[in-house]
Amino acid sequence: MSRAGLAVALVVAALGLAACGGESHQDLRAWMNEQGKGAQGKLEPLPQILPYEPFAYNAFELPDPFKPRKIEPAKGNSKLAPDLARRREPLESFPLESLTMVGTLAKGKTMYALVRTPDKDIYQVRAGNFMGQNYGVVTGIADTEIKLKELVQDSAGDWTERTSALQLQQPDARAQGGRR
Repeated sequence: MSRAGLAVALVVAALGLAACGGESHQDLRAWMNEQGKGAQGKLEPLPQILPYEPFAYNAFELPDPFKPRKIEPAKGNSKLAPDLARRREPLESFPLESLTMVGTLAKGKTMYALVRTPDKDIYQVRAGNFMGQNYGVVTGIADTEIKLKELVQDSAGDWTERTSALQLQQPDARAQGGRR
């Protein structure tokens, strides 16, 4: 094909494309104009930015909330109070819940209870001995329990008495080699 033929072919193709694009999209343009007639954008006004006001911290004399501290209860005027000068007995270093009554023993007219610690040590206790961390004094020993009177401090700082008991724990059959 010659150069003149190529030029004629290009002109015909360009006229053909121009004729296709002009008329066929007229209906689309009319629809777009119709849809956009009632549409108006509505923008909310921007909020007004208030000026920065610094906060004056005036609580320097208050305790720091991020430092651990020990809360001391107010001291009440209770007549009950433990003897803090008394020498502590070995079973007072364990919580009462961790101690286990494993049996009783009678020597003469005195009844003793056998108590096992978490360390697997066995102690003999009698009425008047102390055990537990709440200043518990043994008030009575029966075949199946040890009765105690404990002194505990309430939220007002007053000392109050409460009674508690340590029950005899039945031996496990597996611990005795399977005998029943």
